[in-house]
Amino acid sequence: MRIVMIGAGNLATNLGKALQNAGHDIVQVYSRTWEHAQQLATIIGGAATDDLDSIVDTADVYIFSLKDSALGDVVPKVSKGKAEKLMIHTAGSMPMSCFEGMAVHYGVLYPMQTFSKQREVDFRSIPCFIEGNDSLAKQNIRALAESISGRVYEMSSDDRRFLHLAAVWACNFTNHCYEVSAEILRKHDVPFDVMLPLIDETAAKVHGMEPIDAQTGPAVRFDDNVIRAQAAMMRDNPILKDLYERMSMSIHLAAQKHSKE
Repeated sequence: MRIVMIGAGNLATNLGKALQNAGHDIVQVYSRTWEHAQQLATIIGGAATDDLDSIVDTADVYIFSLKDSALGDVVPKVSKGKAEKLMIHTAGSMPMSCFEGMAVHYGVLYPMQTFSKQREVDFRSIPCFIEGNDSLAKQNIRALAESISGRVYEMSSDDRRFLHLAAVWACNFTNHCYEVSAEILRKHDVPFDVMLPLIDETAAKVHGMEPIDAQTGPAVRFDDNVIRAQAAMMRDNPILKDLYERMSMSIHLAAQKHSKE
């Protein structure tokens, strides 16, 4: 398929590479920052542009990989004069209906993964969740998704909101916990890489166990002495202290509930 990429960030970069490797023709890359558009276009092909009015009308598919807040402004401008083209966004939380009234065929291709420009990923293993407003959109979005991933699932906009919420807990919040850990260690001149075996084993366990069964630590048994002492160690950061105490209570309550089931 002939594709225009709208966006040149982390997701767009990895998705663009996967699409190009699958044999699709990237005809244009848009970013509001010219340098970013040019960088991605150099990698995956196509012409770079930072002008929405100069986006070509010769592509089959227009893929929007932008901040959620930008879709409302960008979609009408790109869709103008291209009503029969297939419009797709890649957001986890945005409904498919953001294209309604501006395109005939539209939908979603949401790759559920964390992306960084500097890290290569194996797209074949990434779950891709798709949705289309009509049979033609569904058919073409599925074909596009299956050309890059071996794990393609149909999912409604409403269900995808909860999928994205679960992903925020499993990825974004977890990564923030890594940063908190790293900051504590930095203050005491301990390298963060001492945590990597622990992190790797924690992640590996949930490949074969339910997360609730893999949980360990003082909060499971609510070791009050340890919890109070560790919370006091964070008195200089009230937000983290509160987060520690609330997370500990949440872990303990979940363990109690599980033990009764």
